[in-house]
Amino acid sequence: MAHRELGMVPGQPDHQSNDRDMSASIVAFLKSPSDPNVIAGIAPLYFVVTALMTVRLGSSSTRRINVAALGVAVSLALYSTVLGVVALDSPGRGANGVPFVIHFIFAVLFLMAAIGDVRFMRNGMPRGAQRLARHLWRMCFALFIAAGSFFAIRERVAKILPEPFTTGPMRALPILLLFGAMFYWLWRVRAGRTLPVLEVRAHPTDR
Repeated sequence: MAHRELGMVPGQPDHQSNDRDMSASIVAFLKSPSDPNVIAGIAPLYFVVTALMTVRLGSSSTRRINVAALGVAVSLALYSTVLGVVALDSPGRGANGVPFVIHFIFAVLFLMAAIGDVRFMRNGMPRGAQRLARHLWRMCFALFIAAGSFFAIRERVAKILPEPFTTGPMRALPILLLFGAMFYWLWRVRAGRTLPVLEVRAHPTDR
């Protein structure tokens, strides 16, 4: 399925779901700029969109989307850095229950993603293993943020899952499994296994 995905143009994203994520993020930001729901709403959308752009044929529209996504990544990196500094100066070394270290980790992550976007736009569409790896880690990280936002709150998990699944270790297990699967497949991709190379040619109307 992974190889087949490289040769197809994905379907259109769920615009209603994206609008809900953005609306929730805006409301959270207006209520409290340090609300973790701001990043939890915008970051998965950014990672999913850039992952989809990796497996789409290059065109003028995808280039515009990639430029806009780069702006989002840089903004998230700066926003996370500011939150980290504010949390570091707070009495509890945290902002809205999130330790300052987490904010700085996300800042580094978004900065690395922005650097990857710059390389993606400068060098053109990656091929083979590099293309699959970029798509893979971004989709997995979007899922990680979404899953982490759910499993981090015990009361939210208790509304859906039985009591044995609401303990700390059980709530952390899906996150660990997700990371394990992501690193396993990244290792397989980077291990030098032969992958089909897709030659991407822009449509004449997009030139």
